Amino acid sequence: MLRQLIIAAALTLAMPAMAVTMGDDGLHKTDWMRDTFKDLREDLEEANAEGKRLLVIIEQRGCIYCTKMHEEVFPVPEIDATLRDDYFVVQINMFGDIDVTDFDGTTLPEKDMVRRWNALFTPTMMFFPQEVPEGVTATQAAVAVMPGAFGKWTTLNLLNWILEKGYLTDETFQKYHARILQEQGILE
Repeated sequence: MLRQLIIAAALTLAMPAMAVTMGDDGLHKTDWMRDTFKDLREDLEEANAEGKRLLVIIEQRGCIYCTKMHEEVFPVPEIDATLRDDYFVVQINMFGDIDVTDFDGTTLPEKDMVRRWNALFTPTMMFFPQEVPEGVTATQAAVAVMPGAFGKWTTLNLLNWILEKGYLTDETFQKYHARILQEQGILE
């Protein structure tokens, strides 16, 4: 229990005390998000060229859960560093009008693409493999989808599970997450 309190205190103290930047579209903006043409095929190619994993995050104006993630979870130093160093993050506005091109070549405004992907919650994080077969949609290609806001441990462990390609193993994310928490003395 004391170990858990020490870890929680260290993480809280290590978090940067900065305001989250909001864009003109009402969405949170970070310097690890990429401003692209939102063509997922090109974004995947660029992510691979940089040795990073493609991550699409769907958000909406006024989303209290997006705010929670941007203020409490993403600023955790380990999570911020992982997103910055290992992920190519593209933001999609759930109700936006900017064209998005899916892996299968279909181009639709953000709001229609989100509907096509059946994304109902914000934030939704969609993680992709380094290679996507021709003719598949983002929903079909995603190796994991995280709908909604989760705490720092779940988020960090999911980011790492994706990087370690845990989705290709027999260890489900839930088992991986429990094992990591146990190893770190967070779960008893």
